[in-house]
Amino acid sequence: MIPPLEKPWLDLDGYIKVRLLEAKYEAELAAKFLEQGLVRNAAGKAYQAWKAVLGALAARSRDRLEGLYPGIRRIGERAVPRVDWIIAIMPSSKMREAAQALRESYGHEVMYYALLALDLHGYQYNGPDREGVFSRFPSDEQAAKDVEELLKGVAKFREVAGGSL
Repeated sequence: MIPPLEKPWLDLDGYIKVRLLEAKYEAELAAKFLEQGLVRNAAGKAYQAWKAVLGALAARSRDRLEGLYPGIRRIGERAVPRVDWIIAIMPSSKMREAAQALRESYGHEVMYYALLALDLHGYQYNGPDREGVFSRFPSDEQAAKDVEELLKGVAKFREVAGGSL
């Protein structure tokens, strides 16, 4: 069972630990779905696993993102640094940008896996498309290969971000 997700503005180390556990469990589900031929479900879980890893990497290198996401974000009655809100949510619209900022800390693979995750996220909703209009994947088989590739990246960067938990 995953403990409640800590907020990065309250407990950065706790946040990282929970995000890495989330990544582990999401990756395990993705692999099981892939074994059962549920490729779109596997793509969604692999995307969620990478999103969790990217959040942990961003928390580890918070200083790299501070200049990119200045200011304050209001959450109810509370005001938190915008960078911490981005780290906590890691919205898909900011994944590419965050990965670019983290390349200096973690290498170009961070960007590669972020783009792969975003492509799989689109595939999850649209499925395969031979003509390439709604999806970058012409077949489930090609998407399955990229799910496997992304899961390798999740495993690698879980280690980088904080260990095998």
